[in-house]
Formats: sequence, structure tokens, C-alpha cells
Amino acid sequence: MADQRLNKLAKLLVDYSTEVKTGDRVFIQCEDIAMPYLVEVAKEAIKKGAIVETNVKIPEVTEAVYKYGTEEQVGAENSISKHIVENANVFLTAWGTKNTRSNTNVDSKKIQLSARGNKRTRELLSKKIGTGEIRWCGTQYPTHGDAQEAGMSLTEYEDFVYGAGLLDNEDPIAEWKKIAQEQERWVEYLDSKKELHIRSEGTDIKVNISGRKWINCCGKENFPDGEIFTSPVEDGVEGHITFSFPGIYAGKEIENIYLEVKKGKVVKATASKGEALLHALLDTDEGSRYFGEVAIGTNYGIKQFTRNMLFDEKIGGTVHMAIGDAMGEAKGKNKSAIHWDMLCDMRTQGEIFADGELFYKNGKFIDSVLE
Repeated sequence: MADQRLNKLAKLLVDYSTEVKTGDRVFIQCEDIAMPYLVEVAKEAIKKGAIVETNVKIPEVTEAVYKYGTEEQVGAENSISKHIVENANVFLTAWGTKNTRSNTNVDSKKIQLSARGNKRTRELLSKKIGTGEIRWCGTQYPTHGDAQEAGMSLTEYEDFVYGAGLLDNEDPIAEWKKIAQEQERWVEYLDSKKELHIRSEGTDIKVNISGRKWINCCGKENFPDGEIFTSPVEDGVEGHITFSFPGIYAGKEIENIYLEVKKGKVVKATASKGEALLHALLDTDEGSRYFGEVAIGTNYGIKQFTRNMLFDEKIGGTVHMAIGDAMGEAKGKNKSAIHWDMLCDMRTQGEIFADGELFYKNGKFIDSVLE
């Protein structure tokens, strides 16, 4: 019998996150190990009268493409993903894999080629999410592989995943609506500001946010959720930033990332591990050295780093920035085949100023600013 929390998750994704209705074309995607998620979500969407289609990814096939494929094969556009993005009203994705390290020995250039091959699909998805043509939400299905990556048993990881989504509560949808109201206060505050100044250990960076819109992340596009974000003005980032936690891309780790930025562009980048991949990602295309996102994590129920950015970027007391593709809903304009988040701890010596006003210190908002 399926975990009752998984059933609650499926109902929440269909009823709250994407508001599925009769006639919607709903595409559900996951790896083969996450089939229980796919089945539960499909059931709920079908009950709503949706037309449901599914796409199950086989990681061993992806591994074979990277291992044996030519540049042409690796860089080929994924026609299934293209079809989904062109036809979906609702697109629901679960992450969860048998082996989080399956790409450890893959050539960085092949990962870059794959990203480039799907650039048009990525851009179209970003555009449609921004305009509301696609209601998309991604979540985590607990697996042994992801549990091991987080340093937990599968049972512990299931409790962590479902707990972070408040699925142990009698009415998790009501709880997320409360979070939405709380975060909206800070969204309204920041919407009126022109510049952020972020300072912490190894970090002193200014971000132009003039004319951009802040987005209240309360379980509508990622689940679990808990952040507010916007897209920087493309040439409006200046300074340097040190990311406190390893950056994870395609299952590969990059440690101690340090970036120097001038007129929005990353002009210097170092890492103690995975530096070749870091530079390959930065050189993906014209937009990959510019930032698509700056965000503040607000989920204080997530207390530990798990090497899974779905959770880690939401950690209360952190900020993250993403190189690459910007969010249309935030009025971002940068275009790239990649969107890659990196995380900075603000809980010690961290400060954020908005137009010179200190509103965030040592990992927490200063509520008196809103009084």
C-alpha cells in the first residue's frame, strides 16, 4: 500500500500546486524508480477529468548515451521533452534516482553538449511557465540513492522529504496558504526596491533588481517550497560571491565555488573540486555567464544540506543565485540552456540591504522593518 503521505502529496500537487481541471493535458515525468509517484499523481489528475500522459526515464539509457554516443547523439534535441512542452497545460515532474553519482565520470563537455541540444526546449518551457501557459511543479520522490546522498536511511529520508512539505499535517494545503501570506509581505517590500547588497563571509555583491518582480514560492512550482526570488538586471550584478555548499550539476559536485562579477558577467571563477565542469557550464552559451536568479530561502524546517537543491535552496537562512536562464514571471530577460543554482549560508555574519536598508541579518528577516 502506498505511503499515505504520498497520496497527500499527489492531491496537493493536483489540487493546489497546478489546479488541474477537466480537459487539461497533464504530462507526468519521472525515472523508473519513482513509478509509485507517477501512479498516484495520475490517479488524482484523472479524477479531475484531465487527459494524462506519462514519460518514464531510464537512467541506464542516459548513461549509455553519455558513454557511447557521438557528439551528434549526445547533443541531439530530446523530441519527447519538446512534445511535452509544446502540448502540456500541466507538467508534473518527480526527481528521484537509483544512483546520484552515475554521471561522476562523464566528460564535462558531453554534459555541456546535452544542455545545448535542449536549449530551445528549455527556453520554451521557461517562457510558457512565465506566461502561465504551462502550470509546472517539480517534487522529490524518496529513493535509496537520494537518501544515501543525504546521509540518511530511506525511512529517515522519507520522513525528511514529507516533513519538509508539511505532509504530516492534517491539512497541508492550508499550511502552505499561511506560508504564502507570510512571504507575500516581503515580496511586496522588495518589489519596491532597486538594489540588493548581499554580504557574508567571502561575499560582497550588489544586485540590481530595478523593475523586476519578486515571486512568492509557496508550493506552486516546486514542492516542498519556501523561498522568494527574482531575476537580476542582466548587466546589474557587481562584486564577488563565495558559495558555502557544493554546487551539484548532473550528479557531479563542484566545491568551494568563488565567482567575481563585473557588469553582470562572471569574469573569474574558481573551485577546489570540479573546476573544469564549472568552466564548462559557464561557457555553455552567451547567457551562461550571467545570472538568472537571486533568491532567499525561507523554509526553516529544512535544517541540513542534502546535496539536493530542491531542498537545499529553500534552507531558511541562506541565499542562492543561479547562472543562466532567467524567469519570465520575474521579468528576467537572460537566456541560456542552463539554470544552475548555487547556495550561500547567511546564518553567520550575513546581511542583506535593500536600497541601503538592512532588512535581513544572520539568516533571518528583520520584522521591524515592515512596521
